Amino acid sequence: MCSDKKVIKVRIYGAEYTIRGAADEKYIKNVAEYVNQKMMEIDRNTRIDSSLKVAILASLNITDELLKLKEENEKIRTELKDKIEQINRLIDKKILSKS
Repeated sequence: MCSDKKVIKVRIYGAEYTIRGAADEKYIKNVAEYVNQKMMEIDRNTRIDSSLKVAILASLNITDELLKLKEENEKIRTELKDKIEQINRLIDKKILSKS
């Protein structure tokens, strides 16, 4: 086991978990808090009495958010690539016209 791994205790949906990881403690706590908030949101908005089902629905919601953000990120990357290509063509055209 790597010596740089930290042990951090977090509370999610009323249960305490020990997380081992190399990530920053604040980051790990933020991730855990986000998961906790999602689970609490599911709990408030549904009549599910199973913490497992709440966790599964929360993970589905979080995954949906992630996939939408990935799609948006890819769209932005494609738009930026197109703009860069446009700029390069304009620069090349300007350079060639001066020759």
